[in-house]
Amino acid sequence: MLYRLVKALAAVSTGLLAGAFGYGVVNVVYAFNTVPVPVRLTFHAALMQVNAVVMQLMMGLALLSTLALAVMAVSVPRLLAAGSAAMVLTTFLITRFGNVPIHPLIEKWAVTSPPTGYTAILDRWEMFNLIRTGTGFAAFGLIVFLLIAGGERMPLRRTPVAVAAK
Repeated sequence: MLYRLVKALAAVSTGLLAGAFGYGVVNVVYAFNTVPVPVRLTFHAALMQVNAVVMQLMMGLALLSTLALAVMAVSVPRLLAAGSAAMVLTTFLITRFGNVPIHPLIEKWAVTSPPTGYTAILDRWEMFNLIRTGTGFAAFGLIVFLLIAGGERMPLRRTPVAVAAK
């Protein structure tokens, strides 16, 4: 029962993570690039304040559930779950060290004005965003493959009481 619950949690959390990043790439970044720069910067700054909490929690839940699944599974499912955990961790690291350092600049530009060459910095943010979206989808894809393949789980340990009762 616990194994099924962890599999479901890993599927839901990695699916939400991939979906959130996918929506961002397809819709939000498109909107960023079609509105005037001051609107983009203001919206981007506001969105990042909300995302700072929501996405970190989502990444944390995805990482914990995929790691738990890797511990509980055996054979190929263990490798798939561990690979998914590695992709979630990579997503987090790209976010933390790629995207997040750019956020204070965007927040500053939203209340002042962007400096010359700011588009290169925004392009760098978009590149990191696209890469982390790919790693998020990879994490979800590995879990989906695990579910389709039918993951084996660790056999339940027989306690001395259970053995004695037989």
